[in-house]
Amino acid sequence: MDELAAARRTMGTAALPAGDAYTMELRRRYDAPVDDVWSAITDPERLGRWLKSVTGDLRLGGSFELDGGEHGEILRCDPPRLLRVSWLFGPDADEWPGTSEVEVRLSPGPAGDTELELVHAAAVGEPMFPTYGPGAGGVGWDLHLLTLARFLADGQTLDHEKFQTSPTGREFARRSAAAWGEAHLAAGGDPDHVAAAVKATTAFYAPGGSA
Repeated sequence: MDELAAARRTMGTAALPAGDAYTMELRRRYDAPVDDVWSAITDPERLGRWLKSVTGDLRLGGSFELDGGEHGEILRCDPPRLLRVSWLFGPDADEWPGTSEVEVRLSPGPAGDTELELVHAAAVGEPMFPTYGPGAGGVGWDLHLLTLARFLADGQTLDHEKFQTSPTGREFARRSAAAWGEAHLAAGGDPDHVAAAVKATTAFYAPGGSA
């Protein structure tokens, strides 16, 4: 829960090739140097330890695919500060080019630490948003950044499936969904839509729980 509280969440807007988009934005500090964090998010072997196994032509302009089905193109790579990729998921994803992008920015801190900012921009018409709001992707990113924190601290990984079905994991998902609801409200979201989205997100990540 301390790791969940360590992140700052906001929701904003962006322009994508497919049109207007909303953004899920996460900022947090890692007690690791920039080069180490950059390696963790770009080295295929290390990336697979905390995110998912990745294959593809892993260079600027190339494409990637994660073993969970997410795939896209590497749009920008400025070591060790910025990585931006297109981010698609599902069998019909290729029908929505330019609808989703993920950008990670790293900044060195004064004590040899690193400030990480992750921005996931998704087109407003993307079908998940009306039901789940920013929690559609936000809770998943919270889980992955929790795993990244553990990996950077001691090289250990976290079994997401096992964690999510544990009492601690279910509480983590409930609090994450609520936190994304707060970010949605702060961005001007309709309270009724926000409440329904938090409830749906909680039910998805922690079935049987209450929002």
